[in-house]
Amino acid sequence: MTEVPSPQLRISDQNRESALSALGEHMSAGRIDIDEYGERSARITAAKTRGELVEIFTDLPAPHPRYDDTPQAVAAPGPPKEPVPAPPRSPDGWNGGQRFVAAFLPLVWIATIALIATGVVHGTLILIPIGLSIFGRAIWGHGHDGHHDHHDRRDRHLRDRERRRELRDSYRDRRRELGR
Repeated sequence: MTEVPSPQLRISDQNRESALSALGEHMSAGRIDIDEYGERSARITAAKTRGELVEIFTDLPAPHPRYDDTPQAVAAPGPPKEPVPAPPRSPDGWNGGQRFVAAFLPLVWIATIALIATGVVHGTLILIPIGLSIFGRAIWGHGHDGHHDHHDRRDRHLRDRERRRELRDSYRDRRRELGR
C-alpha cells in the first residue's frame, strides 16, 4: 500500500512548473478562462505546500501537478484535439480532371480579362472564370469554412499559449523579486 504524502510537505520549483503546465492544459481545453488562469497561476507561484496546490486543482480533472515522488499524478496525453490537415497534393497525384482545370482555368482568366479590357465583350463575362474557380475549389479544394476555421483556431491557440507564457514568466519574475 502506498503512503499518501502529507499536504504540509513543501513543494519545489519543478512542482510549481508542473502545476502551471497542468493549469495551461485546462485553459487550452476551455475549462478555465484567461482571467481564472491568471488568478490560479498567481496562487501556484505563491504556494509553499502540496496542500495549497491540491486546493487549486480540486474542481479540475486530470492533469494535476506532478510531485517528485508521485509520477503517477501526470495524466497520459489524450488524442489530438484537432485533425491535422493533409498536405496539399502535388500535381503528380492529380487526376485528369484536376489537370485539365489547372491548365485551362488560367487561360480562361487571361482571355476573359483581355476581352473585357479591349471592350469586345461586356464585363459580366468575368462571371465565367469566377464560376469555374468556385466549381473547381468545391470539387477538389479544401473548402472555405473548414480550412479558415482551422487556421483561426490554431492562431488563437498560439496567442493564448504565448499570453500564458508571458503571465507565467511575469509571476516567476515577481516571485524572484519578492524572494530577494
